[in-house]
Amino acid sequence: MKRSRSVILATVTALAAAGTATYFAGNASAATACASGWSASAVYVKGDVASQNGHNYTAKWWTQNESPTANSSQWAVWAANGACEGGATPSASPSTSPSTSPSSSPSSSPSTSPSTPPNTGPLPKHFLTGYWQNFDNGAAPLRLAAVPDTYDLIAVAFADATATQGAVTFNLDPGLATAVGGYTDAQFKADIATLHSRGKKVIISVGGEKGTVAVNSAAAATAFADSVHSLIQNYGFDGVDIDLENGLNPTYMASALRSLRAKTGSNLIITMAPQTIDMQNPQSSYFKLALDIKDILTVVFTQYYNSGAMLGCDNNAAYGQGTINFLTALACIPLQNGLRPDQIALGLPSSTRAAGGGYVAPSVVNAALDCLAKGTNCGTFKPPATYPGIRGAMTWSINWDVTNGNGWAGTIDPHLATLP
Repeated sequence: MKRSRSVILATVTALAAAGTATYFAGNASAATACASGWSASAVYVKGDVASQNGHNYTAKWWTQNESPTANSSQWAVWAANGACEGGATPSASPSTSPSTSPSSSPSSSPSTSPSTPPNTGPLPKHFLTGYWQNFDNGAAPLRLAAVPDTYDLIAVAFADATATQGAVTFNLDPGLATAVGGYTDAQFKADIATLHSRGKKVIISVGGEKGTVAVNSAAAATAFADSVHSLIQNYGFDGVDIDLENGLNPTYMASALRSLRAKTGSNLIITMAPQTIDMQNPQSSYFKLALDIKDILTVVFTQYYNSGAMLGCDNNAAYGQGTINFLTALACIPLQNGLRPDQIALGLPSSTRAAGGGYVAPSVVNAALDCLAKGTNCGTFKPPATYPGIRGAMTWSINWDVTNGNGWAGTIDPHLATLP
C-alpha cells in the first residue's frame, strides 16, 4: 500500500443565507413559497428542498436528522436559499431508492444516492479490519486461520492481474507457503470456512502499491466483475476491496462493481482503501467512485499514512501525518462531502515497520474515533459535527500487528464497543 503526495483541497463554496424574502422577477409581491417542512425522520439527498423557520434549504448530500438551521458554516449539510412564505408541513422522505441493477453501459454521471442506508454486508456497527499478507516480507507469516479473533473483516492481499485487461485471479504465494510449513489451495479455502464459522468476513483485495489491474473499458469492467465473481464462488470470499494505488477509472470501475453486486446479491461487501491524496477532492477519481457507488458501498478506509502534510476539512492549515489532528481533520472531508459515517473508517499502520511514515499509537486511533463519534478527546482540531456511526478502523497489516505483539488490535478492538 502506500505512497505520498499533496494537493490543495478543492473547497465546497457555501451559499450565503438570505435574510429577506426572494421575489419573482417582475412581481415584487410574489414571495417564494415554502417547501415542505423539514422532518427529522425524513431522508434527504442532494438537491432535495425543505423549509424551516420561514426559510428554504437545499440538501448538499445525503442527510437525516440534521436540522437545516443547526450549522451555517461552509461544511453544513444544508444550503440556505432565503426566506419563504406559506405553510409547510413535514414531508415523508422526498427521494426514492435507485435501482440496484447495473447499467447496460457505464455512465459518466454520478449515481443517485439512496433514500435509506442500504444493506451493505453483515458486519457489526463498529468493526476492525486488517490486511492479511499473501507474501513473506519479514512480518510474521500466518495461515489465514491464524488471524487473531480481534479482526472482524480480513482483506486478503492481493489478487493478481491476468493477461486479460481487468481480469484478476488468486494464487497462494510459494514463499508464504514455505514459511508456514506448507499451505495448499484446499487448506486456504478451508481456512476461509473456519473464519466464517467464527463469524468473520473475508474479502479479496485488488491492487496494492505494485498492483497493475486496470479497468478502463466496458470489456475490462465485464472481465473484472466476472473474474471476481469466480473467485467468490471458488474460495468463499465475502466481497472485494479496491486498493488501486496507480489510478482508476471511476466510470468503468463503478460499472464493474454494480455488475458484480448484481451477480452476488446485496450482502456483497465492497470496500475501498484510497490514499489521502485520493480523498481530498470529491471530483478526484477515487472520491468520485465512492460517491457514485454510495448506495452499494460498505466502507472506505483511507490510508492515513505514507502521506506527508495534507489539508483538512477546515481548509485552514496543512496537518502533519502521525497526529490526531491529521486523522480527524482529513476524515471529516468525506463525512462532510457526501459519504455516510457508517461508510468511513480510519486506516493506519499497525507498527512503525508497517509503513514509511504516519504511525500513531493505537491509543491515538481510539482518541480520534472518540473525537469523530462523540466530540471528546480531540486535539486542537474539532470536527464541525459528531458522527456516532463512524465505522471503525483498518490496519496494514495483521501480520505486522502479530509481529508487534497484537498491541494494535488488542487496544482498538475493545474500544470500539464504547462508541455510540
